[in-house]
This record gives sequence, structure tokens and C-alpha cells, in this order.
Amino acid sequence: MTTMAFAQTRMTARQRLVLVLLLGSQFMLAVDFSILNVALPVIGSGLGFALADLQWVATAFALAAAGFTLLFGRIADLFGRRRLFLAGMALLGLSSLAGGLAPAPGILLVARVAQGLATAIVTPAGLSLLTTAFPEGPLRARALGLNGALMSAGFTSGAILGGLLTELLSWRWAFFINVPVALAVLVAAPSVLAESRPESRPRMDVVGAVTVTAGLLALVFGLTRASLAGLAAGAVLLVVFWFVERRAEAPLVPVAILARRSVKWGNLAGLIAFATETSLVFLMTLYLQKVLGYSALATGLAFGVLGLGTVLGGTVAARVLARLGNRRALVAGFAVQALATASLALLGTSPGWIWLLLAATFVGGVGNMVAIVGFMVTATSGLPDSEQGLATGLATMTQQVGITMGIPVMSAVVTAAMGSVLQGVIVAVLVNAALTLVGTLMKKG
Repeated sequence: MTTMAFAQTRMTARQRLVLVLLLGSQFMLAVDFSILNVALPVIGSGLGFALADLQWVATAFALAAAGFTLLFGRIADLFGRRRLFLAGMALLGLSSLAGGLAPAPGILLVARVAQGLATAIVTPAGLSLLTTAFPEGPLRARALGLNGALMSAGFTSGAILGGLLTELLSWRWAFFINVPVALAVLVAAPSVLAESRPESRPRMDVVGAVTVTAGLLALVFGLTRASLAGLAAGAVLLVVFWFVERRAEAPLVPVAILARRSVKWGNLAGLIAFATETSLVFLMTLYLQKVLGYSALATGLAFGVLGLGTVLGGTVAARVLARLGNRRALVAGFAVQALATASLALLGTSPGWIWLLLAATFVGGVGNMVAIVGFMVTATSGLPDSEQGLATGLATMTQQVGITMGIPVMSAVVTAAMGSVLQGVIVAVLVNAALTLVGTLMKKG
């Protein structure tokens, strides 16, 4: 092996420090997304939320996280990724403290919006710092694989941690737990992360920023509230954004990047990967609690097996991509996920079916994570470092929209097909598997 090849497959000590810091931050953000799900009923009774308003605890976060991520990804490119990363971590710490101390519903919702904005800042800035710290090739694939594994493990462990904190301490600790982690990152990051920004700063595309942010907010609102008016407004605004970008002197998102096959098909694959797996967790939660009678904490613990599968998938993904290539790895990951998901249509009312659920979610988690890493590598490849914030902003937007849209869609399927809860879940599982199979049809990026 040549010295150059060796350098491309071995991390330096500094790269390891960068990896630990950024992966820890991304893991915390993933935990933060799901940690409150189990605690929502307790929060509602503790602060006096009306039952119909309780879903806004999750929706307020999702709106901000998905609606502003593309904008902040581009701002990180222009004004400095480390600077934005640190600002986002500071906002996350402060908003988490405010959420934990919230005495009323309104203050809690403001804190959740601020947490969503912090996620929209930190996630693309952190991912672009990661992709610029590792050269395109095996090292970047390995780093993104570990990142994807920890993020998926974070989504899963967030439910477990939320249940433990709520039962043993208080739901407020689901917020407070972020504060010391954010402080640790703020202390360590300046000496570990190098600043990354262009030598010349182009003018900000204000019209493009306004239209895409408004369009994404309307789209996410329409998805979470099943609002056709919101979906239509979002679609119109995103079309307007496309035409604005074609004529802008310094576009927020150059149309040439959106037209790249790797960016276009990579992000479509990512949308499918996140929408199907997060909605499957929702479906299996319904099954475990409404059919098998599991408690919230026992449900969270059952998903620990899915977390193990995603960690395994993330650790082997780089090798799978090296052996098969991006497109074939995506197809293989989706095929494994689809088969595992389809097997869940066999679930019944007997407690013994838990073993099929555990085996299928483990195997499906492996396949889903290989697909997610394939999506991230594909969507950020072939672009210069100066556009990595934009590329990771697009990928993060895809991730957030996928997470947001999956549950409402599958919830609607369950409701439409429900003769019993089990019947509705099985029909939705088959729809989920069919959507995953669409991922195997991705064109070459």
C-alpha cells in the first residue's frame, strides 16, 4: 500500500478528536428529538396542556428544525462553520435550561422552538465540519457511517432515556440533561475544531432564504397537521424558490447543485430511509402498547434491539460501500430493510410474537443504516469544501422532513385501515415495506 493510500485510510489523532466531539454532539441532538415522546403525557398533566395541544411540543420542534436547516447550512458556509456550530450549541444549552424550568405551556413551547432552531444550526454545521475534516473516500464514508449509527442509536436511546428520567426523576430532566453536554462541547470545541469559511463572502440571497424557509415551514406544518392548505402553500413557495434561485446573482442554493444526479437521487433515498424507519417505530409502538399491553418504558427498552442493529449497520456501512459502491449499497440496504419490515405483517396478538419483532427490527435497522450512510455519502460527494455546508444542509433538511412526514402518513394509513389496531398496523407495515422497495429503484448517482 502506498503512503497516500495509507493516509487516506487511517485517521490522525486530531481527526479522532474531531470525530469524538462532533459525533457526541450529533448523538445528543438525536436523543433530544425523541427523549420527550415517552414523557408527553406526564408533561401535559404537569403543565396543564390540553390534550389537543400536547402534540405541539413535538411539532414546534419539528417546524423549526426542518424549516431553517437549509438556511443555516448556507449561513455556515458563508460566515464560518465553527462559529455557527458554537452559537447553536450555546442556544441548545440555554433553551434546554429554559425548557426544564418552564412554569407554563407557552414558555415550554418557546423553548422547544429554540431547541429546533439550535438543531437547524448545529446539525448542518457539524456535518459540514465532519465532511471537510475527512477527505472524500473511505475515511469520509467511515466517519459518516459512525455518525449515522450514533444518530439512529440516539433516536432509539432517547425513548429509553426519556422513560427512565421521567419515572426516576422528573420530565424536566429530559431538558436538563442537555445543559452539561452543551457546556462541555463549548469548552472543548474551540481547541479541537478549525474554522472553515471562504476567503470572499458573497452577498446573501435574502429572497431565496425567505421563500425556502417559508415553504419548508408550510410543508412541515401541512404534514404534521394533515393540512392540505399548508401542503399546497409549501409546494407553491418551493416552486417560487426554484425560479428565484435560477435568476439570483448569488443564489442560496445554486440550481446546478440541485440538478446534480448525486444530490437529487441521494436526497430522495434519504427521504425514504428516514420516513420509513421512524414511522415503523411509531407503528411498533402502537403494536407493543395497544396490542401486547407493554408500558412506555418496556416499549422503549424493546427498541434497544433496533438501536443495536443501527449501530452494527453504521459500523459495517463503510465496508459495504467500498465493496458494492454507493448505488448498490443503497439498493442492498433498502432490500434488507424492506424484507425485514414485510415480515412484521405476520405479527399476532400472542406475547410470543415479540421475538419476531425484535429480530425483524434488528435486521431492518442494519439495512436502514447502510442505506442512510449511502445517502449521506452520495449527497455530499463530488462537491468542493466551499459547498459542503449547503450539501449537508440539504441532507439535514431531507432527514428532518423525512422524520416529520413518516409518522403522519403511517398514522393516516392505520386510521383508514383500522378494523382493529392490529389490522391497521399490519396494513401500514405493508405500505411501509412497499415504500422502502421504492428505494431499491434509485438511479445511479
